[in-house]
Amino acid sequence: MEYPHYNPASDNRPVSDEELEDLDELLAALPTDGALNIEALDGYLAGLLMTPGRNLADVPGAAWLPVVWGGDGEPEPAPFTSGKQRKKVMMLVLRHLHSIDWAWTNRPQAWEPIFSVADGEGEDEDLEFADAEDWAAGFLMAVDLAPEAWAPWFENGETAELLAPIAALGSPDGALAEGSMAARDEATRKIPDAMLALWALRKGA
Repeated sequence: MEYPHYNPASDNRPVSDEELEDLDELLAALPTDGALNIEALDGYLAGLLMTPGRNLADVPGAAWLPVVWGGDGEPEPAPFTSGKQRKKVMMLVLRHLHSIDWAWTNRPQAWEPIFSVADGEGEDEDLEFADAEDWAAGFLMAVDLAPEAWAPWFENGETAELLAPIAALGSPDGALAEGSMAARDEATRKIPDAMLALWALRKGA
């Protein structure tokens, strides 16, 4: 099975909100338990781009694309019903990846990650809480693909502090795995600025 490489110099147009919804529905409909939802995909792609010391354009697509749909089965191709469906998913993923890369490089303050939003309960029923659990879990899946590259960032004081909300929300045994909605919301709202700070550090390295 052939996979495209990521080309940051491509002139792909940004993915629209409607296309993101379409991609989310395509992934949800695949006959696999491992496909990412759109929040996890957004975090996963962010983690791939952020990986210290690595240019994603130099990484074969086969090393990271199958994670998006839960891996390829046997016999190939799987889990797609057609080559057309597989190509559509891959092209939408690559275009969204390019959108994140372009935003971080050219208009970082305009970048918005895709987080879940939940209604409050009890005394907080009139409030909405942001929750980056799925996004953070996707980000950590990218970390798992290059643990040696990430280890210094999780051990260094400055970068470890910036990554702390992601680890707390996205790890099954993270500090906020069972945290309150308010605590999860607070951690979630730290992530966008933390990501831009990490990106600045990465580009300046």
